[in-house]
Amino acid sequence: MRKIIITAIAALLLLPTANTYAQGKKTKKEVSPIIVGKNKVREVNYDTICKFTSFNPKLTYYCNFDYSTFDSILEYRKPGWGSFRPVMNYLQVSSRAPMLICPIFAINPAYADEASRQELVDTAAAQALRQVKALVQWMAGKDMKNKVQIKVAQIDYRYWKGDSYFTTEQPKDDIIHVGLILYFGSKKINLFPSAAEGARTFQDVKFFPNDATVQPSYNEMLDDLANYLKEDERLEVLLIGHSDNVGTDAYNKGLSRQRATEVKKALIARGIPEYRIEIEAHGDSEPIGDNKTYEGRIANNRVNVKIQ
Repeated sequence: MRKIIITAIAALLLLPTANTYAQGKKTKKEVSPIIVGKNKVREVNYDTICKFTSFNPKLTYYCNFDYSTFDSILEYRKPGWGSFRPVMNYLQVSSRAPMLICPIFAINPAYADEASRQELVDTAAAQALRQVKALVQWMAGKDMKNKVQIKVAQIDYRYWKGDSYFTTEQPKDDIIHVGLILYFGSKKINLFPSAAEGARTFQDVKFFPNDATVQPSYNEMLDDLANYLKEDERLEVLLIGHSDNVGTDAYNKGLSRQRATEVKKALIARGIPEYRIEIEAHGDSEPIGDNKTYEGRIANNRVNVKIQ
């Protein structure tokens, strides 16, 4: 009897437990469909789908369709697809064509309050995701076998519209339903490639202590920077102002902002549109020199030039 019990216990010890199975099973990492941040992408970088009756799987397309109307038009027997009609026609004919669909939204640039802006971003992303999921569910109900991947992204509206941002009527809505980006194909793609990958680097613009005057010795460098930006309209520049630690934090923050602003003015005077130039003020928080020496303070009183 004792031998039987020992044998049974040994057998039980050899059995794989639930934990053993859990450890051995590979769990797929869940990836959020929300692409975070204001993507720097231009309307002109995409072909408008209204020009096509078929689609090139190597291209990415833009459609100015208001995706927020999906759930309402899906209730009708004959939905009013508008500019989205070429897409639906194509999907009905090519019933197994894979598609990546990305509704893109923007928060009105005139909306200043950052906390409220973030609430709007969360609301807009959830709304866009809900609308496109309704479309995919409708397609399944119509027995359309297309494989659809969903992404949702926020874009910088000023950058998206480019020069026309200053020449057309500004949107009044807090949340702007910009449209849809579409990709017909099976390869993984970067929806928002960075134009700044491999971009040139430029020297810092240095300032005398307690001063925000751009010295004439930087004219040649600023000419070169402006010409470089003109070569590729997708590029923009971030100007980060810095200062030494002489003075209060508030004063140094203001001085560093004024320095970045002066460099921005110099680039605008050289023909670079304002929407392609961003500024930040870091004050004395990021020294690269010893503030105890004059040379160190000169090194810290600078504007860093970053292509993005």
